[in-house]
Order: sequence, then C-alpha cells, then structure tokens
Amino acid sequence: MAERTVPIFPCRSIDRTWEFYEALGFELLLRQTRPNHFIQVGREDLELQFFGWKRHDPAASMYMCYVTTDAVDALYEAFRGGLKAAFGRVPARGFPRLGPLKDMSYGVRQFLMTDPDGIQLRVGQPIAESFEHIERPKEKFARAMHDAALLGDSREDAEAAARVLDRLLAAEDVAKTPPQLVQVLVMRADMAVRMGDWARAKELVAQVRSTTLAEEERGAVQDELDRLVDLESAITAS
Repeated sequence: MAERTVPIFPCRSIDRTWEFYEALGFELLLRQTRPNHFIQVGREDLELQFFGWKRHDPAASMYMCYVTTDAVDALYEAFRGGLKAAFGRVPARGFPRLGPLKDMSYGVRQFLMTDPDGIQLRVGQPIAESFEHIERPKEKFARAMHDAALLGDSREDAEAAARVLDRLLAAEDVAKTPPQLVQVLVMRADMAVRMGDWARAKELVAQVRSTTLAEEERGAVQDELDRLVDLESAITAS
C-alpha cells in the first residue's frame, strides 16, 4: 500500500489561484468546471487541490499544511523569485506574503508562504534529530530572540514579537555584537512591515545599513541580509 495525503483548500477564484501557483513553478495537473470549479496543481512531489468558494474570507482563514523538504533553501529561492517576477517585489505583508527563511527552535529550517486566499504553506527541512522545542535559553539575548521568533514566526503575532524586540534593543545590560544587532534590527523591521508601521521600518532598515560587519560576520547573518532586501522592497512599494 502507498497512501499519501493531498490537501484540498477553498479559493475565491480558480483563475487567480492558478496564476499565483503557476508563478511559483507549479504545473496544472487537473482542472474541472463541472459540477464544481476545481484544480489540482503540482510541483515535483508537492500537490495541492483547490475548489472555488466565493464566500471564502482570506482574513478569517485558518487553512494550512506543513510541507517537508530536503531542499528548503532552493524551494525558498524558487518561491521568492517567482513572487518577485509576478509582483515586482517579494510581498512581506497581507495576502499573498512570504515570510523569512530561518532555523527554528524545534529542529527545522523553515519559511511560511501565504497565498492570496490566506492559505498557508509552512515549508521546512529537518536540521535536528528531535522536533521538540529546545529549552528556553537562559542568556538574555538568546532568550529574547527565541521568544520573538516563536511569537512572530510561529504564532504570527507581530505586535507581541515587536514588544520583546524593543525591550531587547533598549536593554543596556545586554551586550550585542554587530551580527546580533543585525539579527534584532532585521526581525524588528520585519514586524514593523507586517504591522504597516512604515516609518519605524525605514528607521530600522537604516540602522541595519549603518551597522559595520566584518566579511566573516556577514555569513552568520546572511538569512537576515537576504530578508532585508525584501523588506526594503516592501517599504518602497508602501
């Protein structure tokens, strides 16, 4: 026996949904108009199905699925490139949007992609033997970043994450190396963009750009520097 699971999601427009996933590199595997509007799309081993439902409300959507992969960086860049080609930028807030790629505290390297109807794909690659949350760090900087990541990137509570990061930035008793400062500032700028606080986002981005990094330090924050480019595009388009 060879069972597999294919999620079926609602969408307001089959045509718009297909255009979006085509931009991400999916192929149209099946389309029907009777008795219901329906499509099946696929990208290598990843398959998704959608049915038309005009009453679907993206803002109230709780639909999601987790996608495991052994090439999360490549898939992220493919989605990122497709969105940039389709929209002229990588959308970082609203619908659709692409979240940052980062190592999470529960043993995966992951990103979140939300489509025009609020359907979320959580895409991750295992980077540890266990998927249990690591123990909450005791060191102040690591603990704050741990909490902010869970709030902002797992619960998608940008306001709560922003409060944690603001306290960290203001904490004079917590030393921050240049790479650590970049990590905090980029995550906080990400939260500002998600909240539509464009003035604060511009200020934070400027702080990142004014932070001096040695060449060997840049590699440690490459994920953040890549995300910074997408945030700058979102700010410019605001």
